[in-house]
Amino acid sequence: MSLAFLLAAAVQAQQPAYDLLLKRGHLIDPKNNIDAPMDIAIGSGKVAAVAADIDPARAAKVIDLGGLYVTPGIVDIHTHLYATSGMPDAWAGDNSVLPDGFSFRSGVTTMVDAGSAGWRNFEMFRHTVIDRAQTRVFAMINIAGLGMMTDAAEQEESDFRPEEVAKIAARNKDIVVGVKSAHYRHPDWTSVDRAIEAGRLSGLPVMVDFGYFLPQRPYWQLVTEKLRPGDITTHVYRGSVPWIDEHGKLHAYLSRARARGVKFDVGHGGGSFVFRNAVPAVRLGFYPDSISSDLHTLSMNAAMMDMPTTMSKFLAMGMSLPEVILRSTWNPAQIVHHSELGHLTVGAAADIAVWSIQRGDFGFADTGGGQFRGRERLFCEMTLKDGRIAWDWNARSATDYRKLSPDYGIRRGIDAIVVPK
Repeated sequence: MSLAFLLAAAVQAQQPAYDLLLKRGHLIDPKNNIDAPMDIAIGSGKVAAVAADIDPARAAKVIDLGGLYVTPGIVDIHTHLYATSGMPDAWAGDNSVLPDGFSFRSGVTTMVDAGSAGWRNFEMFRHTVIDRAQTRVFAMINIAGLGMMTDAAEQEESDFRPEEVAKIAARNKDIVVGVKSAHYRHPDWTSVDRAIEAGRLSGLPVMVDFGYFLPQRPYWQLVTEKLRPGDITTHVYRGSVPWIDEHGKLHAYLSRARARGVKFDVGHGGGSFVFRNAVPAVRLGFYPDSISSDLHTLSMNAAMMDMPTTMSKFLAMGMSLPEVILRSTWNPAQIVHHSELGHLTVGAAADIAVWSIQRGDFGFADTGGGQFRGRERLFCEMTLKDGRIAWDWNARSATDYRKLSPDYGIRRGIDAIVVPK
């Protein structure tokens, strides 16, 4: 055995096994049925180990998360991110937000754009937003050719072309996760039917924002007859969705729809969530399959605010923290067919959110001016995407500046301290 080999082996033995170790946090990982204090070791952007006690000497960096909750990164499957189209007062335009400005500070590591772009402009959306984001971004393609650039585009039946949607989906299969029908005003089912046909051709689920609730096409028929297993109804707590009958019980059609495999998504948004529907539904045990924000400029500064606030509303309504985390991580990851996400199994991407729970007397608003009060509120303390710290509210990853070198902060080979004479 050569001396060089022995030296190399000695150097390797001295190198840390992990890049980062998160110590003493309380891990909630619903996929793996973990709800307990756990350490998480990270290496090369992946979860390297999960155990009750991992030796800190094995990690290059250790962060103490005592007193905090650790979860998989949040997967928000209803957002609007096409902020680069230049269209005023449009969901695919000025009403959208760029993902990185809003994701990590909210514990979100994966966003799904819910049909802002259609088959005509999807690839421009990809080029100007998705491919430039640090956030992991997937998207649904709107059945309308121009997507949500104008409300008129989503009414133009001649531009609802399932074959074109399927072509774009095939060319962008790494990021396309569904087909969207939204905001349709007419009393027929054309938008929904064409979206479902596009979903069939492309092998993708369909999300329907029912838009206008008309007697000619009732909501119950959408979820019990039209949508397929795995398809998604969003804005489920909208004021016009029938939830409770005259006896105070859930309408039977809801259970029939769930039994068929239809997925119920929150999609809070700026006008699609009222407590008079959500509170009795939760108390009667009909939880949403996924909690999502419907993030855009008109919801982020109104009642919705962000994913932590939306998740906190379900805590206030009586859901347990593990149930809320399940519907914000592992469930939505499965709904969009990306089961590699939403959990912290060894080998998975180290997408991680770290939370404190504020306790007090908090008021939460719905989109119709209703209020509901709660005693707990989630607050995102830290977010990691692929093992990289992307948000650190309390500077837990930083070092006391007095322990650093006297000249720290200087860019080597670029800057120099020039002392005045």
